[in-house]
Amino acid sequence: MEQYKQDFIGFMVDSHVLKFGEFTLKSGRQSPFFMNAGAYVTGAQLQKLGEYYARAIHENFGDDFDVLFGPAYKGIPLSVATVIAYSQLYGKEIRYCSNRKEVKDHGDKGILLGSDLKDGDRVVIIEDVTTSGKSIEETCPILKAQADVEVKGLMVSLNRMEKGKDGQVSALQEIKEKYGIEARSIVTMAEVTEYLYNRPYRGQIVIDDTIKAALDAYYAQYGA
Repeated sequence: MEQYKQDFIGFMVDSHVLKFGEFTLKSGRQSPFFMNAGAYVTGAQLQKLGEYYARAIHENFGDDFDVLFGPAYKGIPLSVATVIAYSQLYGKEIRYCSNRKEVKDHGDKGILLGSDLKDGDRVVIIEDVTTSGKSIEETCPILKAQADVEVKGLMVSLNRMEKGKDGQVSALQEIKEKYGIEARSIVTMAEVTEYLYNRPYRGQIVIDDTIKAALDAYYAQYGA
């Protein structure tokens, strides 16, 4: 496994973003782990997070895009942190754009926050994690309603590697089949498990035999 992936897994654990236990997901599934990007709260954390995303986006999609779109609400700080990092690391100015949950009818009007979208814009969507693909189902119509844009891809931090809404293939593969969008992640849950299972990290075992058994049972039911 590449060093930057190991570093990112450790970063998620250190930031208390990746947790193990019993969690009810937005999809209704009962999961033995949970990833919450809202736990990145300090300047140093957001700076590092933006750098990880920028490197992964550059590696997977290159510089061939104009706008980084972060769906509200968690996608807003992700998109801002990443365009800053992208400028610093690669010297290219990418515009950030997000949506509002409610349309604003005064001042800076409309549904968009940050840059406007223009016909011909090439867009990469950024999210924390995708379990069922529901968020992309909501995001694509928002983008298409604003301008004739080309969605180049989706970047998430963690690929949960489980079935999407239709229950046949992974959520990321489902997104590709339904919308023609290439979906990528910084790390996969298989890589997280490989790195942390029964291996001391900062003096503790993050994934022990009990958690590993819960993960195996979860993926037996929901794994893609």
